Amino acid sequence: MTTPPAQLLVDGKLVPASDGATFPILAPATGAEIGRAPDATAADVDAAIAAARRAFDETGWSTDVGLRVRCLRQLHQALLDHSDDFRALTAAEVGMPAFMQVAAGFDAPVEGLRWVADLAESYDYETDLGVAEPMGVPSRRTVRREAVGVVAAITPWNVPTQINLAKVGPALAAGCTVVLKPAPDTPWLACELGRLAAERTDLPPGVLNVVTPRSDEVASVLATDPRVDMVSFTGSTATGRAIMAAAAPTLKRVFLELGGKSAAIALDDADVAAVAGATAFEACIHAGQGCAITTRLVVPRDRYDEAVQVAAATMESIGVRDPADPGAICGPVISRAQRDRVEAYLRLAVEEGGRFATGGHVIDRDGFWVEPTVVAGLDNTSRLAQEEIFGPVLVVIAHDGDDDAVRIANESAYGLSGSVDSADLERAKAVARRIRTGTLAVNGGVWFSPDAPFGGYKQSGVGREMGVAGFEEYLETKVMAEPA
Repeated sequence: MTTPPAQLLVDGKLVPASDGATFPILAPATGAEIGRAPDATAADVDAAIAAARRAFDETGWSTDVGLRVRCLRQLHQALLDHSDDFRALTAAEVGMPAFMQVAAGFDAPVEGLRWVADLAESYDYETDLGVAEPMGVPSRRTVRREAVGVVAAITPWNVPTQINLAKVGPALAAGCTVVLKPAPDTPWLACELGRLAAERTDLPPGVLNVVTPRSDEVASVLATDPRVDMVSFTGSTATGRAIMAAAAPTLKRVFLELGGKSAAIALDDADVAAVAGATAFEACIHAGQGCAITTRLVVPRDRYDEAVQVAAATMESIGVRDPADPGAICGPVISRAQRDRVEAYLRLAVEEGGRFATGGHVIDRDGFWVEPTVVAGLDNTSRLAQEEIFGPVLVVIAHDGDDDAVRIANESAYGLSGSVDSADLERAKAVARRIRTGTLAVNGGVWFSPDAPFGGYKQSGVGREMGVAGFEEYLETKVMAEPA
């Protein structure tokens, strides 16, 4: 890799932590140290918030659409110019295979930055409601959309570039200023984004700041500081609850994109083998470390054994490979802690009465590896079927018809994604309409795109990311009236 060492971005300057402290960045594929990140202090986070507040309150950033669009297009071009470096760093720091970088890992989010710049340029920030006579007073009313203010963007480790850009891009496009805080497992990619913003764009100082505290206590300031107007968080549901509670005393706006336990449903007229193979393949992508991945395969009871067999054979054919291997689909999990978490769920599968059709163990090699695993013999009430594992683990569940399949899909605290397959498209769509999730693939359709809003029902989140709805998360609504 030729990527420069990670540095904070605070008030337009690339700097180390104020006390010089750093922490190691480990490669998931080997467990070896590949770099060090600045361990931002409370003083660093305070300085970043102050810079963002000042840039919002004292500059024209929030009102200068032309400047915002120009800066976003400059950042888009800088990412394209450094795409090879970003890909290499993503494989090393995240353990993400090149297969996924073509889509959500890099290409799609970079394209999303261009899309949101175009949206910011064409968006109608004022809408004329026309003349009415409320309370007998002839008045012309205008609805105006304005930037929320200072945004704390808190991002996870699984798809860092996509989620960093899905927050930073729309927030900046809307006129907000941002403090980006990435996960401690993947700080380097966020720091590199900050470096390109500082060196390759006309962003005024303080508009974008990047801080990388390792301490949760230091990071929690972002959710409580009254100078922050909004928290945009992607991560676990448990952490989302904590952030919502921490933000409540200052009544911040909160966007949450949280966990999922999505169901892939094959109806009784579907090609069950094809659905089972595709779902097993999806559960292996990036070692199953995606919130919207379908990790429950729900199939007709009389086709259950066939589905289990096909899913197992598919996972066995994929195996695990080094993320630098061009043919890799399933790489390592992010860390030793995550590997241990997945291993605990594998033990639980046996305790709950399940059996492994394939896999079921961690792999004894350098780095953090788990065998792609198919769990059979459990019903939807098991913890394996109800809790997000974030590893290459697929649970196969039998259903007894369309109504039962819908019940199983909806019998979850989550509602993020899912799929429905049938030989009859209208039947598949009718089932899909009954499932309480934010995104659904019907007969193989693909919903992931910069212009499509993404988010969940129930405990999968609050609000939407991407699309016009994702851009408008960062806008306030003001109504102005004048005499007519």
